[in-house]
Amino acid sequence: MQTVLIGTTVKQDPDILAAYLDSLNRLQTTELSIFYCFIDDNDDPKSSTLLSAFAAEHDAVILPSETTDSYQKDEHTHYWTEALIWKVAALKNKIISYAVEQKMDYIFFVDSDIVLHPATLEKLLASQKDIISCIFWTQWQPGTQALPQVWLKDEYEQFTHHRGEALSDTERAARHQEFLEQMRKPGTYEVGGLGACTLITREALNKGVHFGEIPNLSFWGEDRHFCIRAAALGISLFVDTHYPAFHLYRKTDLAKLPAFRWEHNWPGHNYRITKDTSNTLTLSMIVKNESGRYLERSLRSSLPAVEQAVIIDDHSTDNTAAICRKLCREYDVPLTLIENPQSGFNNEIELRKQQWQATIAAEPDWILNLDADEVLDDVFLKEKDQLLNQADLDLYSFRLFDFWDEERYREDQYWQAHLFYRPFLLRYQPVFPYEWRETPVHCGRFPENIFQLPNGISSVRIKHFGWARAEDRIRKYERYRQQDPEAIYGQKAQYESILDPDPKLIKWKEVSSFER
Repeated sequence: MQTVLIGTTVKQDPDILAAYLDSLNRLQTTELSIFYCFIDDNDDPKSSTLLSAFAAEHDAVILPSETTDSYQKDEHTHYWTEALIWKVAALKNKIISYAVEQKMDYIFFVDSDIVLHPATLEKLLASQKDIISCIFWTQWQPGTQALPQVWLKDEYEQFTHHRGEALSDTERAARHQEFLEQMRKPGTYEVGGLGACTLITREALNKGVHFGEIPNLSFWGEDRHFCIRAAALGISLFVDTHYPAFHLYRKTDLAKLPAFRWEHNWPGHNYRITKDTSNTLTLSMIVKNESGRYLERSLRSSLPAVEQAVIIDDHSTDNTAAICRKLCREYDVPLTLIENPQSGFNNEIELRKQQWQATIAAEPDWILNLDADEVLDDVFLKEKDQLLNQADLDLYSFRLFDFWDEERYREDQYWQAHLFYRPFLLRYQPVFPYEWRETPVHCGRFPENIFQLPNGISSVRIKHFGWARAEDRIRKYERYRQQDPEAIYGQKAQYESILDPDPKLIKWKEVSSFER
């Protein structure tokens, strides 16, 4: 039976460490003998307690760190010093020495902020490579492109570049993109550098690979010195991309872990429901004081297409609820009508969550989410079955046109909604880990991470009459000025443009399904 030593040096936030240890517990290890060796370098006693509890359960070895150093990280980045890097290198080499002494067949270095897919270790072993890493992706700076922890040359060069070859910036960018696209395809690829989640054979250890500094090399980081030493010893480096790991680089990344598990089909996390026939449609809507406005027009455009309706009446003081009941009876559509005793409109996120919970309680197949001033294109009725019965898609986006009167929509620098596609039609997946944009305004009608589901666009258009009357524009302008005075959640210039006396307006043109 093959023996594998899993370990690393640990200086970690307790919540991140708990996720890391949980993923080690979940590894598939058929016909393997797994051992653990950690170095406790934690500053937080809670982390040391977690590590000790894991060690007691698995008879793991915990080696002392012996020295203390400050290691800073925040939601922006991690702050490494030269002294800290070479301390970590020495501690990793200490684990290597232990593995060699214990005659382990493999050592698997897994940094304590990495969460592994259960199949990772068995997949790496099956590759029969002397040194191979499991891929993971990281936004090294907030808001930047996520990049893999493997590279081709030098410190972090991620594009093919032959010696002496001159490349333009455009060619470099194109080759970089080619490399990233390759890394997203399941496979095993030879690389020039890797780290943080690496399986190493006893043969490679016996040849002398380790993390110590190469004195005549100025490259930063112990992983680079490890990789160059391996190449000099004639050992090729590989990465496996079948089961990407998740890098908890920031504590806020913990909230993204459930969606990552869903997206990458982790066991127990992806039970995607698909039907290519007999899909039902549920209308979901929030209404408030809609009498004499656009509610009836909106409902008449959508009720013929749905099997049920879920409507939140946010404390209307007119006959809005009666209009909903009357039209649902007329179209023979079962109605769930929830009448709020107090308005929640001043905190949109809570109101949207109430709408969402009420809608999913109705056990929908698909959800059509419309506001009471939005009118569906006639084409929707003709294309509904085709949209709903696409088993490979869970979300559709439509174009929305902001009408400034009954016949014309606005188009200028600040009003271009109709040039983009927005989500209106969603297949409900019960076990998908939905996440909301937690803002009091502009939070979205659906959870914000729904684009991680398979999605597409439709030629269906929506007329939005919320801006079509001068009194409504003034009311909305005052609302945004009160709820978002510093324009934290929107654009100040767009808020001010609401009252533009002479906007550019374009006459609406009806288009048939065939013409699209």
